[in-house]
Amino acid sequence: MRRCWIAFLLFSATLFLLSGCGKQLNETPKAADEYEKVRLVMTANGTDLGIETLTARRFSELVAKASGGNVIIEFYPNDELTGGNTNEAVRSLTEGSVDMGAYVSGTMSLLDPRFEVATIPWSFSSYQDARKVIDDTGCEFYEKLLAEYGLVYLGSTHNAMRQLTSNRNPVRTPEDLKDMKIRVLGGDVYRLFFSALGAKPVPLGWSELNVAIRQGVIEGQENGFFLMRSGHLNEIQKYMTVWNYLYENYLFVINRKSFDQLAPKTQILLREKMLEACEWSRDYLEKEEAKIREQFADDGLEIIDLTPEELEVFKERVRPLREELKAKYGAEACKAFRIDMEKIFYED
Repeated sequence: MRRCWIAFLLFSATLFLLSGCGKQLNETPKAADEYEKVRLVMTANGTDLGIETLTARRFSELVAKASGGNVIIEFYPNDELTGGNTNEAVRSLTEGSVDMGAYVSGTMSLLDPRFEVATIPWSFSSYQDARKVIDDTGCEFYEKLLAEYGLVYLGSTHNAMRQLTSNRNPVRTPEDLKDMKIRVLGGDVYRLFFSALGAKPVPLGWSELNVAIRQGVIEGQENGFFLMRSGHLNEIQKYMTVWNYLYENYLFVINRKSFDQLAPKTQILLREKMLEACEWSRDYLEKEEAKIREQFADDGLEIIDLTPEELEVFKERVRPLREELKAKYGAEACKAFRIDMEKIFYED
């Protein structure tokens, strides 16, 4: 992300010098250090406690402070602007009736399945792996792909390294998942993954999950620590398997027409403060997860950490699926996220 932003910064600085003050929405500021007065509308489908909401609000505060209150970001969580309809929200974003948005890569796959490439199981073993790859070459792929749909990439933050919880039994082997009814998101990756392991994936909305578990309709679910706590799932599930099987991130984007109407200085401000907000939220989520894990254990949730040998059994079982997904998303996408490499590309 930093590499992508630096490249943009150099380009914008050159453009600003050549064009004088650049294109403005309002009159040229009275002083050179003032920003144009502009109000941008931002949407997301997360709750008030979601990490994308916390990131968006942090971003809004940073922008308002740095611009002296001239650049205002109006943020609406829960897809309020479209009555909770996420599909409609993404369409509004591409059409420009909403300026900015924050959505997980799986949601952005409504536009193009290649947005899901980073969710291929076990592409990243940790948050640090994901951060480094996305900020080096992944962001360039996102920028290129988003441009095809009239959107500009501003930044990426964590959603989760996803874990598994269940009520039926502890999970240490694929056989432990046989016929287990597991709630999954609507994307193909989640459904295909658990089907390959012998489970019975059940697509179900987040708002319905708690009741479905209590009624026994669902035996297990997969999510990150942060979201599990917000839904109090640790209170109604007995076992957790920590396996970091899938990483998912939020993409922060702005409509191209909205972005092009801004002065170069304002464009740079948005890039800079989004980078700052995303780095803050990544650090926050990573630290918070360690606390949440301790809380879950103290509350009686049995937490199982798979050994490398146990984990390898699962990886072997889904290897054909990984190859299928790599072919689906294409060589360019996989190369951008280092998915074709057998070893982790970066070493600390």
